[in-house]
Amino acid sequence: MLLDQVRASIRARHYSRRTEKAYVGWIRRFILFHGKRHPKEMGGSEVTEYLSHLATERQVSASTQNQALSAILFLYKHVLGIDLPWLDGLVRAKRPTRLPVVLTIREVHGVLDRLDGVHWIMGSLLYGAGLRLLECCRLRIKDVDLERLELVVRDGKGAKDRITMLPAKLGTSLARHMDVVGAQHKGDLASGRGSVAMPFALARKYPRAAREWGWQWLFPATRFYRDAESGEVRRHHLHESVLQRAVKRAVGEAGLAKPASCHTLRHSFATHLLEMGYDIRTIQELLGHRDVRTTMIYTHVLNRGGRGVRSPLDGGGPL
Repeated sequence: MLLDQVRASIRARHYSRRTEKAYVGWIRRFILFHGKRHPKEMGGSEVTEYLSHLATERQVSASTQNQALSAILFLYKHVLGIDLPWLDGLVRAKRPTRLPVVLTIREVHGVLDRLDGVHWIMGSLLYGAGLRLLECCRLRIKDVDLERLELVVRDGKGAKDRITMLPAKLGTSLARHMDVVGAQHKGDLASGRGSVAMPFALARKYPRAAREWGWQWLFPATRFYRDAESGEVRRHHLHESVLQRAVKRAVGEAGLAKPASCHTLRHSFATHLLEMGYDIRTIQELLGHRDVRTTMIYTHVLNRGGRGVRSPLDGGGPL
């Protein structure tokens, strides 16, 4: 089956499961759009027609259209071995220039103060270490160094590892949390469970590692699941939607009018570091941005507009 070939090709290149799900979904919709014709019978004109339909009829965002294009190009190049011609006439979705939502320090603490337990620790890491939501959820015990106050982010966006700081304020709370997780893990082992999913082929290379303490999730789920491939009963990491709901509720309870989310805490981390005078390149490394131009967006949301200009209503002249 074609979609099974797509999945196999994606897994051979170690793409994430989320990418696999997205690509398979777009390829399926592309085929259905053209009346279930086989992609070998189609070419550049059909791809252009479908992508233009997404932009004009579906009015999808530029990033969504680009993801659909990437999925279809992957299908033709890596699965079918066909090079598509240049897509002339493609209607591109407009990519708007938007500034990130950023909270003040007072607003951040207003949100964090309304979180508790594991949600408070995770929310504090999003802000205090500048983590992406999934980077926080996927932390493992071995990635936390309480003595050096460091976090190792494994396989972040762009399949990159990086080191960022661990806020000293979280040291005691994290240590207590890890004790609780450790006790839970011992109980799972005693019941014949305690295994976690391992990245890539490490499960075959180190068959015992999946039950070792260091590989366990820092924020494990409360329930078990049965792995479809191995049949093992495991714990996954806490689902990201759990933290998203908690942060949304906290934002509402704090009375904020801003459309703040988990990612807003990461935006606030970068902006507040800039306000504190840290170098843009240092912040780029902490955030894991490939291009410094991505990090530069935060200079536009500083309290003084990024240029240190005082309004004439406030008296004029340089600060």
